Amino acid sequence: MPTESQIDALLPPEMARRAEEVGVRKAALPADVMLALAVLAGAFIGLGAMLSTVALTGTSATWPFGASRLLAGGAFSLGLILVVVGGAELFTGNSLLVMAWCARKVGARAVLRSWGIVYFGNFVGALGTALLCFATGQYASARGSVGATALAIASGKLQHTFVELVALGVLCNALVCLAVWLSFSARSTVDRIFAVVPPVTAFVAAGFEHSVANMYFFPLALFIKRFAPRTFWATLGTTPAAYPSLTWRAFLLDNLLPVTLGNLLGGVVLVGLVYWFVYSRARPVVSSRAN
Repeated sequence: MPTESQIDALLPPEMARRAEEVGVRKAALPADVMLALAVLAGAFIGLGAMLSTVALTGTSATWPFGASRLLAGGAFSLGLILVVVGGAELFTGNSLLVMAWCARKVGARAVLRSWGIVYFGNFVGALGTALLCFATGQYASARGSVGATALAIASGKLQHTFVELVALGVLCNALVCLAVWLSFSARSTVDRIFAVVPPVTAFVAAGFEHSVANMYFFPLALFIKRFAPRTFWATLGTTPAAYPSLTWRAFLLDNLLPVTLGNLLGGVVLVGLVYWFVYSRARPVVSSRAN
């Protein structure tokens, strides 16, 4: 009797079963463990965002636009690689818990509990990483260019309307959840890494919006605006007053809120519900009786 190959990647129906099993395990985690893993995920995404900021510094002015964005996206992939391979709880990727809920393997309360704890933990981890990166003084590297890039990234994210940010969040998390979905096919660590990098690179290069990444980008820029020394601003030839729109209120209400809504819609509807409908939804048995 033929046995299942342990080398070939899993096919989509098997991936759907794995997604449901993973969802059940995630929803059942004790609150303290879930929170700790969420803090880790926020820190991991923050590290990816940090590397992406460094990659953009200088290249955005000297390289073609597409090339510099692709480089930034590839660098940002570090964050989701650490989450998927290292093991952590990421709010955006956990949109796929909806597959286990649709399969009636977990309840709605368990899903909402997971999303709430993980979102809070991601914020703590990303915020803490931003604070640590600021404390290192790394933003002053390259004659302040790294800090200038961080300020430009955050300021640019405030130029969109509410509707645009929701749409950008939808497309972003569709790609993030596709990256996680593809990782369910993996048989090895190398498989997981190669599955994650292209979708993540795509969403960063396209300028889509990721709520957890913004939990790093904005606090870092706000720390720089408020606490960077005069020598930093003198080197750049500017002042904090040049960034009047960059405030905590603008971050939380004008960016994070619509982006979070978009991330949920993109992950839950465009990926989780679609793949549950295609591969997991119960279908009636069709009679094979000859006419």
